Amino acid sequence: MKITHLETIHVRPRWLLVRIHTNQDHTGWGEATLEGRSLSVETMVHEMGRWLVGQDPRRIEQIWQHLHRGGFYRGGGVHCSALSGIDMALWDLLGKSLGAPVHQLLGGRVRDRIRLYAWTDAGTSDDYVNAVRDVSITRGLTAFKYNATGRMRPLSNSSALSAAVDRFAGLRRAAGPAVDIATDFHGRLTHADAKRLVKLLEPHQPFFIEEPVVPGDTDALRDIAASTSVPIAAGERLFTRWEFQPLIERRAVAIVQPDTAHAGGISETRRIASMAESRDILFAPHCPLGPVALAACLHLDAVAPNFLIQEHVTLGESLLRTPFIPTDGYLSVPEAPGLGIEIDEAKLAAERFDGVWDNPYFTAEDGGFAEW
Repeated sequence: MKITHLETIHVRPRWLLVRIHTNQDHTGWGEATLEGRSLSVETMVHEMGRWLVGQDPRRIEQIWQHLHRGGFYRGGGVHCSALSGIDMALWDLLGKSLGAPVHQLLGGRVRDRIRLYAWTDAGTSDDYVNAVRDVSITRGLTAFKYNATGRMRPLSNSSALSAAVDRFAGLRRAAGPAVDIATDFHGRLTHADAKRLVKLLEPHQPFFIEEPVVPGDTDALRDIAASTSVPIAAGERLFTRWEFQPLIERRAVAIVQPDTAHAGGISETRRIASMAESRDILFAPHCPLGPVALAACLHLDAVAPNFLIQEHVTLGESLLRTPFIPTDGYLSVPEAPGLGIEIDEAKLAAERFDGVWDNPYFTAEDGGFAEW
C-alpha cells in the first residue's frame, strides 16, 4: 500500500480535516485544526505531503519520526498540528485496512465507556439554573466547564475577584454537589492573581482549574498547585512529550490536557498519557474541535489507565453519518474499524468554507494587551 496524495478540507466553524488517499481502496481521516492558524497548517500538511507520497502508510512510527525530526526546524503549533492530523489519518487508515478499531491496535481498551464534559456559556450570564439545566438535562451530562473570567488586569481589584467567585457559587448552588464543575482561567491571570483566585474558589470545590497562567511557566503552575487543594490542569498549548516533560516530572499539575490535534496526534498523545501515568497524573484530552479529533481522543481515552474525562463541543451532527450519542453522560467506545466514524460526504460539502477564523482579541482598560 502506498500514499498517493493528501487532501485538506476546511469545515465550519473552524475545523481543518486531512484525508490521506492510497493506491488501494483505503483512505484515512485526521484533524489538524489550529484555531486561528489553520491556513498555515494546511500549507504545512502539503509541504509534509511532498515526502509522504509514495510512503507505506502502515509505517506510522517511521513516518512520525521523519515528519517531526527530519527537518532542521521542528516543533511549534503549525508544525505539530499538521503532524497530528496526518498521524490521526494514518491510524484511521491502518485500522480500516485491518478491520480493527484504533484502540485495539493500541493494546485494547481498559474501559467500556468514556465520561464527557461540555462547555457552557455560564461565564457570560447570571442565569445559572438554565445553564446547569442545559448541561444536565438537555445534554444528559454530569460535568461541565466554563470560563472563570473575562479580561483581567495585571492585578485585579476585589470587585473582579468577587464577581468570579460569585459566579462559581451561583453555578454550584444551581448544580448541587452531584455535578462536577471545572473552570478555565484561559491563562488570563497573572501568577499573583491566579494564586489569589484559586484560593477564593476552594470552598466551592471546583472539579479542576484549567490553565491558571499562560503555558510554559512550570514554576508558576507548581507554585499554584502547592498553594491549593484544587486539582490544577494544563497542557492544551504544549506540543510533544518534550514540552510536557517538565510539567510531568515536577508534578506541576494534577491533570495533563494534551490536544490530540496539536500535541502530535494519536502516537504522541499516547506517549504523553503514559508519561503522566508514571507520575500519578491524570489524563483529560483537550478537544474543543470537530468530531474527527473527538473520535481520536475516544480511542486514547479507552486505552489510558489514567484517563479522567473527555472535553467535547460537538457530537458530530454536522459531519458524521452516525453522530455520537451519549448515555448518562458517557459515550461507548467506538468499535468500528479505524477511528470508528464515517464522514457524510453531503454534509461535508455543505460545511466547507475558506478556513478564515480569528480568535477574539482582548484590550486592557488602558489600551494595552490583555490575554484572551
